Amino acid sequence: MSTVRRSWVGDGSRRALALGAAALLMASYLSVLGHVTDVAGGTDRLTLFVAGSLLAATLLARFLPAFLAPVLAAGLLTVGLWSYVQAVPNGELLLQSFDVVRADVTALLTGLSILRIAEAGVWAVGFAPAPTFLTWYLALRRRYVASALVGGVALSFFVLTGDAGPVVVLVGAVGAAGVIGFGDLERHGGSVGQAETLVVVLAAMVVLAPLVSVVPGGAADPLESSGGGGTESIEAGLLAGDDEVSVQGSISLSPKVRFTVESSRGDYWRVASYDRYTGQGWVRTGDDRPYNGSLAGPPGDATRLTQNYTVETPLSIMPAAWKPTGLSGAPAENARVSALDGLQPGGRLDNGTTYTVESQRPNWTADELRAAEQDYPEGLRSRYTQLPESTPERVTRRTDRLTANAESPYETARTIERWLEGSKNYSLNVSRPDGTIADSYLFEMSAGYCTYYATTMATMLRTQGIPARFVTGYTPGQRVSPDERVVRGLDSHAWVEVYFPETGWVRFDPTPAGPRSAVERSNLENARAGNESNVDTNRSAGDEWTPTPEPTSADESDGATGANASESADARGVERLAEQEGAEATNDSTTTPAGGSSAGGSPADESPSLPELPSPSREQVAFALVALAGLVAGARRLGLDERCYRALWLRYWPSGSPTATVEGAFERLEYLLADEHRPRRNGETPREYLAAIGADERARRVGEIFERAHYGGTVSEADADEARALVERLRAERTPVIGRFRRSRERGPDSI
Repeated sequence: MSTVRRSWVGDGSRRALALGAAALLMASYLSVLGHVTDVAGGTDRLTLFVAGSLLAATLLARFLPAFLAPVLAAGLLTVGLWSYVQAVPNGELLLQSFDVVRADVTALLTGLSILRIAEAGVWAVGFAPAPTFLTWYLALRRRYVASALVGGVALSFFVLTGDAGPVVVLVGAVGAAGVIGFGDLERHGGSVGQAETLVVVLAAMVVLAPLVSVVPGGAADPLESSGGGGTESIEAGLLAGDDEVSVQGSISLSPKVRFTVESSRGDYWRVASYDRYTGQGWVRTGDDRPYNGSLAGPPGDATRLTQNYTVETPLSIMPAAWKPTGLSGAPAENARVSALDGLQPGGRLDNGTTYTVESQRPNWTADELRAAEQDYPEGLRSRYTQLPESTPERVTRRTDRLTANAESPYETARTIERWLEGSKNYSLNVSRPDGTIADSYLFEMSAGYCTYYATTMATMLRTQGIPARFVTGYTPGQRVSPDERVVRGLDSHAWVEVYFPETGWVRFDPTPAGPRSAVERSNLENARAGNESNVDTNRSAGDEWTPTPEPTSADESDGATGANASESADARGVERLAEQEGAEATNDSTTTPAGGSSAGGSPADESPSLPELPSPSREQVAFALVALAGLVAGARRLGLDERCYRALWLRYWPSGSPTATVEGAFERLEYLLADEHRPRRNGETPREYLAAIGADERARRVGEIFERAHYGGTVSEADADEARALVERLRAERTPVIGRFRRSRERGPDSI
């Protein structure tokens, strides 16, 4: 075995591998915290605190006794939690703040995502220094098992919260195994084969795991996961009653009847709303609370609306028109209220379950909303204008240009709503983008469905400082009598609510209604033609019941139909939108995909540029680095690195004196003969070696020239050229089996 290969696994290399594995373990749980701060804010502080913790651990590892390190780490954790205590609501009330913190920690340990905490960014920054310091300190002190244990506990915490995905967990597990494995090699000595094999195995764990199909278990969702095909239904993705919604790719629609509702007028039957945008979906922050008999109404004038619901398919949700103020019926006994004032059942609602909701529907007119003040309540603006720090700036620039002529938040919302309706095609068959949803939908996609429209509109509004949130539920459904509607799975929908101080939350729906309704109608007709079960009630098999049109006041039209009514025929608004779209086509340097209404062009305020190339995510970079490490270790284990080196070494000759050329020729000859016969033994002269293996005349001639060069130092350019030419011919005639015999690259003159 060569000296070079032995040195590769010397103490320094083994220690470097152990420390690298510790860094990989830390990177796994720090990536979770990095995602949290990207969404909730605080990435710069997180980076600063992590860097400070690593520096402190590096300096203190030289002289701080090991028993004091956990004490220091506990102090760091205490300071971090104290900063979180000061940031939570009611932070001035110490006991109340500690109650909030205790409740949050308990909820986290039972599966609550960190992103559901109101001050998630502060929590992440406060948590990071302690495990980072202690993991790195213990690794530097060669207490590898303890280091892996600390890092593993930190990662396990995020597994419990559900924030650490499979890839992150796998990388962390590989890091922990590497810390212990390489640390053991360093402490007890280890061969190159052991070290290389360990690297290959750990890298293979990372590379192969994503290729293994995993079927998650768990209880079946009462909402069907498929509408009859292989893709997930939009209903299962949006309305499972969860606190988090992820935007999906292609989806299907279910024609099954979910519930019927008796009401004097139709509405959007709201299920849930979400305030925190993650770039990939939405999260609802805050804790649920028991329903105590009543809920507050909207801040302004409102109209009472009573709804009587009958469940036709087992549900884990409780639809209700906004804004619910009262609930009655059996489900009211254990119902809960979300932090955003949505109703939730305490358990599953079975077939035949009935309940009644009293709602106060906000009354408003376009003129009232246009003139609304922007003095939003304290905390509401920051909560509902939050965007991930990684949101591309071009989203803001596009929205700025589009809404340049809007004179109020209401006009801004209308402009964005109508622009999205007209610039994108409606389709259920889309590929989920790799980047942030709103940015991808604006600049890279030509079609999508309600989730994409609503997410993009809410994001665009937030770039303008306008409070907006993402909402899910059902559209009114099929009207089967003057006061009854049948609601199916295909009526599931997502839209946007915008806050106005004197009115409350007002609905806006940027999804084009015509194409959406056509898709739903076609889906239902196909289900009926195929005699599918539970797609109709006794009263819904025919066409929709339609009343004789009656005139309505302008005010009633505005407030009753929400975001899609008041300015559909407003010529001034349409002209303004056309001007803005023209300005955008002139100024936007990004090419709009086919199907969009904006054309690319040369911007007036920006120099022309090529389309932005997608950049790899941190997870992709980490995955590639681990795979590269495994490939390098595997190549060394198989001798491929030496094979490649020797293949190049045999073909390329360094320049130098005739003596150096002759010595290089004999070294290459010796390498070829070692593969074909055997290596030259220590103390064996070149002449003895060539005679012992029965070398041919050409090899012996090279040996003669080498003896004169090495012992006499008298060779000419012609001798050097002859030796080189002979070795080149011998190399061309042989295919050496490199690795049959491994010869040291550094064999010194004493062996000659």
